[in-house]
Amino acid sequence: MRNSAIPAVRRSVVCALSCAVLSAALPVASAAAPRPGEAARVPFAPRYAAEQHGGIVRAANTSAKGAKGTESVNDNASIAYVDVDSDANTYNSSRAELPVPSGARVSWARLYWGGNLRVGEQKPPADNGRVLIAEPGGQYKALLADTLIGHRTADGADAFQASADVTKLVRSSRPGQWTVAQVNVAMGRSKVGGWGGWTLVAAYEKTSEPLRRLAVWDGFETVGPGHRELRVPVDGKRYPKGVGGRLGVIAYDGDRGTSGDYLAVETGASKSVRMADSANSADDVMNSSITEFGTGRTVRYPDGTNTLGYDSDVFDLRGALREGADRVHVRFGSRKDTVWLGALFLQADVRR
Repeated sequence: MRNSAIPAVRRSVVCALSCAVLSAALPVASAAAPRPGEAARVPFAPRYAAEQHGGIVRAANTSAKGAKGTESVNDNASIAYVDVDSDANTYNSSRAELPVPSGARVSWARLYWGGNLRVGEQKPPADNGRVLIAEPGGQYKALLADTLIGHRTADGADAFQASADVTKLVRSSRPGQWTVAQVNVAMGRSKVGGWGGWTLVAAYEKTSEPLRRLAVWDGFETVGPGHRELRVPVDGKRYPKGVGGRLGVIAYDGDRGTSGDYLAVETGASKSVRMADSANSADDVMNSSITEFGTGRTVRYPDGTNTLGYDSDVFDLRGALREGADRVHVRFGSRKDTVWLGALFLQADVRR
């Protein structure tokens, strides 16, 4: 078994400090360190890689909701906050279950969050790297980003993504739903709409499961009209024919019903295969949804089917790996929507 968290210059800072949003001091989720900077573009780079018996799971939810009457796209819609906790000091919060199998050990975990700062209001970018997180049955802990934050003002939006390592917290926690609060998203109405949410990604080890390769890549890149297609080499290893696998994606401002956005997988043994399922069409894959293999079987609260500009989806890779592979590359693009890509995660069996 081999696994590693990928080092890089932009990933050098780890910090979690007390948030000013609550009147009382909060426990921190990791050790304090200098605050990371921001950049309009954060190139995609490997974050984590492993070959082990186990897999990758995720929990995800939106931090924004549509006002009454908002049923489809978030453009020009009135956006409000999701707030499911009973804490009067938080203005947004949502929950989701992280389905780590019984008997498994978490080897790595990371929280990603982001959204649009410019809607009816303009939120301060200084709060982009700060959230609150509560493990199942636990109390809020303050968490700050530990790596370079993506932050780009473009096409009428002021978009960002931040992330932080939460391995120790997830490893020591019991099963159940995680709560994330105070994601720095704006509410109100604008031409491009408001959006935001969070995804907790965790790799785990379990001896009874198949030997698999696991990989996580992240960054902050813009695709859409006037922007190049993004191509990410998520894995360069060989795979035999017919192995199983899954591909996860985190992205922002994909509008439901606006065609032209795609997520495709290329291998050395097959042509490009566009990811699609019963919930995500091949030509509108970023359609404001949180799904796994075409279903909304993730446990979360709230659990609306339209997440209004936030996507966290997991796709079946069997079709792309049918002929085997000596590498796996992901292509991501959009002809109409401007979409921000935040992370990709891969799980694939080493042998059939």
